Amino acid sequence: MPRGDKSAYTDKQKRQAEHIEEGYKEQGLSEETAESRAWATVNKQTGGGKKSGSGRGRSKAATKKAASESAKKAAKTRAAKKAGKPYGRKKTAKKATAKKSTAKKTAKKTTTKKATKKTAKKTAKKTAKKTAKKTTTKSARKTAKRAPAKKATKKTTRKTAKKTTRKASKRSAR
Repeated sequence: MPRGDKSAYTDKQKRQAEHIEEGYKEQGLSEETAESRAWATVNKQTGGGKKSGSGRGRSKAATKKAASESAKKAAKTRAAKKAGKPYGRKKTAKKATAKKSTAKKTAKKTTTKKATKKTAKKTAKKTAKKTAKKTTTKSARKTAKRAPAKKATKKTTRKTAKKTTRKASKRSAR
């Protein structure tokens, strides 16, 4: 069953969704959002499609509870509408979401700053490693050039050390 397929819903559920959608359109919502909200409401109230093969939603008790909650909410908004009071989100709720969005923005800024700092540190480390490698390879080359000369000096020092130890041992034997 493709996403968005309404074949698992009963005729009653489809009528409910249409009616709810009309109410949202009257409030000034776009066609798409009104439809999606209407189907979300039907899903909340009934637990999804009721036809066979649709998984058959939730238990009757859960469905009844969700439907009564939704009805209470609707009654409140209707009463507020008749009284001329705002019936959507409260101003404090709007302010809270505005505060949240500014907090999110500042959090994003700090995370981007941290990320740039990290990348700067990484590049600095890389360059330091490269320079260290260059200097070590240069010094290794120099030592490689010196190595034969060092070997020769080591040999001569060993020979002289052996000679002196032989001489000393001969003297002590006499």
